[in-house]
Formats: sequence, C-alpha cells, structure tokens
Amino acid sequence: MASKLLFIIVFVFDVIAFGLAVAAEQRRSTAKIVPDKEQNYNYCVYDSDRATGYGVVAFLFLMISQIVIMVVSRCFCCGKPLKPGGSRACAIVLFIVCWVFFIIAEVCLLAGSVENAYHTKYRTLFVSDPPSCETVRKGVFAAGAAFVFFTSIVSKFYYINYSSARESFQPYLGGGETGVGMGTYK
Repeated sequence: MASKLLFIIVFVFDVIAFGLAVAAEQRRSTAKIVPDKEQNYNYCVYDSDRATGYGVVAFLFLMISQIVIMVVSRCFCCGKPLKPGGSRACAIVLFIVCWVFFIIAEVCLLAGSVENAYHTKYRTLFVSDPPSCETVRKGVFAAGAAFVFFTSIVSKFYYINYSSARESFQPYLGGGETGVGMGTYK
C-alpha cells in the first residue's frame, strides 16, 4: 500500500508550508504616511518585511511536497500501467484537483510575497494628496494557507488511490501461446 515514510515527509512539509503561510498573513507589512523634517513632502514608512520571507519559504515547502508526491507516483503518466477500476478513476480525478489546488496555492503565496515586498518609493508635496501606501490585501496569504491545506489532503488521497491501482494491476502474460487456443477441438 502507500508508504508511511512518504506520508510523514509530505505531511511535515505541508504543515511547515501551512504554518508559514498563516504566519505571513499575521505579519503582513503595514504602512503609515510620514512628513519629512522640512514639512515639504509626505512619504510612506513600512514596518517589517517578514511576511515576504515567510511566503517564499511556504511556497518552496509546498513545491517540494508536490515534487515528492509526483516523483514517487511518476506523475501518473510514466511507469507501470494502472488497473482499470474505481481506484484509477479516483486517482485521475484527484490528480487533476491536486494540481489545480497546488497552482492556486502557489499563485496566492507568490503574489502575496511579491506584493508585500513592493514598497511605494515616491513622495508627494505636502499640499497634495497623500501617497497611497500600498500593502498586500488582507487574506491573500490566508487563501494560500487554505489551498495548502486542500492540496495536502487531496495529494495524499491521490497517492493512496494511485498506489492501490498500481499494486493491484496484474498484466496478462498470455500463457506462452501465440495463436488461437484450439487444442481441445481435434
């Protein structure tokens, strides 16, 4: 059946990715508008940039987790054929769903990290409108964390169904006869 060591490794990577995505949501950059010393210009001052690092590391851990599952299952298209039936059908559906959830999670984590790393550089005159201190929207890293969780669950179910269909397949060896078996009809 499915390898317990593989499940432990993938589970640890997924838990780390989920925890880092939640931490990135909690540590998003915030900004405030500050005037300069001569009171001529307004500019944005950002606090920490930790969420960017957390988001990138969560991105990498989820990617490693997905790579491990796909290498072990030979990305569903290489290796021994699978036994036709329910396990194979579920494995096909879960393979597609797993990749969709993975892509959504990676896009959320990467977009959140890039947006969090972006800091407004321009200044405005004191009499003009204040600068827009852009920060990452609340919930981007949380959506990434949710899809990390979904990817984790679906990838494990995919691997269970894949290994079940792979282990139960018995190829037809043909019994050594190359023609039509008519030996009993003389």
